[in-house]
Amino acid sequence: MSNQIKAGKLIVIVAPSGTGKSTMIKRLKEDFPSIVESVSYTTRPMRPGEVHGKSYFFISNEEFRAMRDNNEFLEWAEVHNNFYGTSKKFVEECLAAGRNLLFDLDVQGTDSMKAYFKEKANVIFISPPSVEELEKRLRHRGTESTQVINIRLMNARKELLRKNDYDFLIYNDDIEKAYKKLCEITQEILSR
Repeated sequence: MSNQIKAGKLIVIVAPSGTGKSTMIKRLKEDFPSIVESVSYTTRPMRPGEVHGKSYFFISNEEFRAMRDNNEFLEWAEVHNNFYGTSKKFVEECLAAGRNLLFDLDVQGTDSMKAYFKEKANVIFISPPSVEELEKRLRHRGTESTQVINIRLMNARKELLRKNDYDFLIYNDDIEKAYKKLCEITQEILSR
């Protein structure tokens, strides 16, 4: 009988801003307590309600560049004029301990994760029903300026071109149906 710990599973969720990704991830973590969300490093400003070390590790551009130059990131990207990165050490320790990891990444980060982990990275793309609906959602939440919303919409159009490139695709035209599909996919991944 082997004492070796079974390696954890990697679930990557990628979606344009405003697709309901954060809402669904929050619910998924509650319904699947065995999943640990990877905490990324970022240089973007902290939003109301966010906690350093839980939401993100909020660091300066200089600190980020030093970590990047020391090859401490599994993946990193510049998104909306801010840097984001995933710590190799965090991921390696969690996988070795048999923990299931959930990643909330953009397309660039997802591509890096897929390149590094190959089929071990299970990628779920969440798509809005349309760019128009996405714009409505972004404006309604009132957390970004018009300039930031316009950047996010421009990026969303590019990201949506990639929606069929990953392992799973969910259309969020109804949050409950989309969440149910996310749970089914997650259960399938965890049971492998």
